[in-house]
Amino acid sequence: MPRQLPRLNKRLFEHDFQRLAALSAASVTGFGLLLILVILYAGSSSNNASLEQERTLLVNALNRAIARTLSEQKSVAWWDDSVLKITPENVDLTFTDSNFGIFLTETYGHDEVAIVGPEDQPLYYFAGGERRDPQAFEERRAALEPVIAESRGRKGAPLAERPDVFGIDQKYDKLGGAFHNSRWAGHIMAVDGRLAVVTAMTIVPNVDMNLLKPVHALLISIVFIDADFVSNISRSQLLSGLTLTSEPSKLVGVENLPLQADDGSYTGYLSWYPSKPGRVLLTMVLPLVTIGVIAVALLANGMLRRLHKTSLDLAQSERDARHAATHDMLSGLPNRSHFAEVLAHELDSAQKINGHVVVAFIDLDCFKDVNDTLGHHAGDELIRAVAQRLKERMRPTDLLFRYGGDEFAVLWSASGPQACSILASRIVSAFSDPFVIASQGLRVTASVGIAMAPEHGANADELTRHADIALYQSKSLGRDRSTVFTREMARQVEERRAIETDLKSALGRNELRLAYQPIMCAKTGTIAGIEALLRWRHPTRGELSPAIFVPIAEHAGLMPALGDWVIARAMKDARQWPDLKVSINLSAMQFRQSDIVERLRYLSDELGADPSQFVLEITESVLMDTSEHTRQALDAIFDMGFMTALDDFGTGYSSLSYLCNFKFNKIKIDRSFVSGMARSENVRKIVQAVIAIGNGLEMDIVAEGVETMADAQTMAELGCNELQGYFFSRPVDVDKLLEFIALHRTPAGPASNVHVLERGAISAIG
Repeated sequence: MPRQLPRLNKRLFEHDFQRLAALSAASVTGFGLLLILVILYAGSSSNNASLEQERTLLVNALNRAIARTLSEQKSVAWWDDSVLKITPENVDLTFTDSNFGIFLTETYGHDEVAIVGPEDQPLYYFAGGERRDPQAFEERRAALEPVIAESRGRKGAPLAERPDVFGIDQKYDKLGGAFHNSRWAGHIMAVDGRLAVVTAMTIVPNVDMNLLKPVHALLISIVFIDADFVSNISRSQLLSGLTLTSEPSKLVGVENLPLQADDGSYTGYLSWYPSKPGRVLLTMVLPLVTIGVIAVALLANGMLRRLHKTSLDLAQSERDARHAATHDMLSGLPNRSHFAEVLAHELDSAQKINGHVVVAFIDLDCFKDVNDTLGHHAGDELIRAVAQRLKERMRPTDLLFRYGGDEFAVLWSASGPQACSILASRIVSAFSDPFVIASQGLRVTASVGIAMAPEHGANADELTRHADIALYQSKSLGRDRSTVFTREMARQVEERRAIETDLKSALGRNELRLAYQPIMCAKTGTIAGIEALLRWRHPTRGELSPAIFVPIAEHAGLMPALGDWVIARAMKDARQWPDLKVSINLSAMQFRQSDIVERLRYLSDELGADPSQFVLEITESVLMDTSEHTRQALDAIFDMGFMTALDDFGTGYSSLSYLCNFKFNKIKIDRSFVSGMARSENVRKIVQAVIAIGNGLEMDIVAEGVETMADAQTMAELGCNELQGYFFSRPVDVDKLLEFIALHRTPAGPASNVHVLERGAISAIG
């Protein structure tokens, strides 16, 4: 038998070599194909990039044509003489022909020139090389009215937005008052079935500002986009064969760019032969590279034959690789995959002798802070130091693993029920002394979750899952502790999962509802607004508090969908009270898990809601993430017209910097301060300070949790604008809210004589 071993080893080595040779050949072939694909991709990408650039040049050329036409108008429109000689009462035709009609058409190539008065009445019209009856301009008015309306600053038919290239090009300091007192507009429009550049500019003085009038005459130019126009663009942008057609060209190699009137009434097509810089790659480089790949493949085949003598070294390398696959390179400990194999083996062995196996998961608390403050090299050093400490606390028969990241796992073979507490004390002792990392002492803590077989699970999956549940419990209880698994923990996890599943179904079946709590004006006692509050009556669990199911929704990633539902429902209900502000709470998860700006814009457009009717209440947890994304989102929400309120101000880590760095319309004082004023003068002083700051920043102040007449009177006297709480009304459904609104739309006397909707009954508080 021993003599057969060398032959067996040789066969194994030859088999390994054959596999290696096949793999190498496949790699060379794959690399060659990849290189060819890269060249194909590069050539194609180059052509596409060039095409996109040419498209951009065409669009910019059109915008420049509009700006050029406006500049040509400016040469005569911003002129004192033009204001004096062109009036509704009298138009100096000799002056106007010379400086407007003839000058703009012959010098700059404008096809038609018109002037309308302050009330848009036609004063002058030049077309076809001659002056015409001004009333003939009325044939053009319908097509040009959107541009006229825009230049007059009034709302007209919607037009596609174009950059104000003309305005950007102006040198403000050299234009006197003309630039600041003139209005202009320029667009691509359909005129008489043809695309044209249409521009309009008010005629204003450039020197004597005493000539300014409330409304000035308006100069209008039409430049048709014809063959000469397109030819000029073709020459300036170096585009081959550029033409304008009514239908897209179907010739091979021709690119088409739709050219649409800005009011969408007409579409033509710009067609040209695009340049293809990637042609060299595809027609010359690619064949040469293909030949090179074949040559490399042949060379590689020869080199593979020489690898046979290195097969013994490769066998050793394979053994090293197997070790690396089951061990963590940083700490030298067995890794997660090896943990699963060993745990299954240990459980089998324990079952045979009725023994116990203990699994402990150890997670370092705030490990990310070490990486962020001291650098990743310090984090690596800490991992090695923790691994060494834990090894020192283990018995020779115990197994320690690096489970992943900043998490470790321990396998104990035990004979008694006290094993969990013994292991926990050993792990805790490993963190009792500071670690010296980067030449400084660090106090490091850990959260530990422990489970023991067979009491807490008979198989590897069940045991590791229960140990992980115990670890989660340690983190939930504040970290820096050890927790042994109990069945109650599993029940809580299952309950959370059940609520999560039911919540998904509730969203799909529309089982949720909104309750509304009135917000009262502190001065008049009338209703000033309402706050939308989410409610869920579970079919078997009854009424569930948002404090229970909202955190579950956040953890499960349901907040975007849940938040959309709340906003949509509130917008629909708000149609019943269009004169009242509706407050809606936004969670931090809505900012992190979805594009809140796009969702708000979509919902308000889809439901026809007026953003100015809604107050979005934002807690400090959103503002603690001071990323550019958060700042841009809040600015965009504000710009859309939504009002914003800083909710629960005064709790947590509230910072005055929030009021400086972000725009808010309201501050909501937390209920804990309202109720605390009766017990503490310090609380009263804090509330006074918050109100003073808010009033100084021109923000409304809302007091939450007003439950007594004394609360209402005190907060009103301190300067709160609005009051909210059970003293006025509990959160109620829509029908009862409508009754409340009907009773509180007009002042009924002092704020102490407000009506209250409480427990479903309407009563008066005197």
